[in-house]
Amino acid sequence: MEKIYSRTTTIQEDKVSGFCPGCMHSTVIKLIGEALDELGLVDKAVCVQGIGCCGLHMDYIAYDDITAPHGRACAVATGIKRTSPDSLVFTYQGDGDFASIGLAESVSAANRGENFTVIFINNGIYGMTGGQMAPTTLLGMKATTAPKGRIAEEHGYPMHICELLNQLTAPHYLERTSCNTPQNVIKTKNAIKKAFKYQMEGKGFSLVEIVTSCPTNWGLDPLDALDFIEQKMLPEYPLGVVRDKK
Repeated sequence: MEKIYSRTTTIQEDKVSGFCPGCMHSTVIKLIGEALDELGLVDKAVCVQGIGCCGLHMDYIAYDDITAPHGRACAVATGIKRTSPDSLVFTYQGDGDFASIGLAESVSAANRGENFTVIFINNGIYGMTGGQMAPTTLLGMKATTAPKGRIAEEHGYPMHICELLNQLTAPHYLERTSCNTPQNVIKTKNAIKKAFKYQMEGKGFSLVEIVTSCPTNWGLDPLDALDFIEQKMLPEYPLGVVRDKK
């Protein structure tokens, strides 16, 4: 019988997802693993994890990983890639880790054109640490630190990471995707594979931003969270390729 699907070898066999129902971290981790399998890069892979829900990545994967201090994943990835240039190095970071606490390290690495990949999870809120407002929180969206909703005059506007990094000269590839539909799951996997290929070709800095859901901190059930992505998140964060130097 022809086998048309196999579980990725990069997820430990005895592990079952412990992420909240409707959270897309488990989907993205699976897509990363499938990309590594298909590209034959599992043995070369090194993941640098951010703090928070992204840090739970380590509980499931069967390839090398290290957890960086909060916000410093791009700095750690820089050191690993420069000292082990043949490795496939990528960070796995949320919006608070990459775009708030680690913004200086993140932008500096992109500005230098460091030859590693960022997988950036944008769910518009701090997840594990309690639902605080993130740089990507939408206007009017409530958070524990913005109980009346995000107000531009008080909190500033949502930060668009791909567009911000697109102002820099060095980044090679920037794309925003989602996992809210089967079609977008496929596009996200293809984007991750492309970013990994570019890195192994020595093209420089790549970032794949993935617009995801956080039903727990959004106060929604998983199906309503999908509607929220479609109706609220994607108009603010439109999907597509922002830069691809090819």
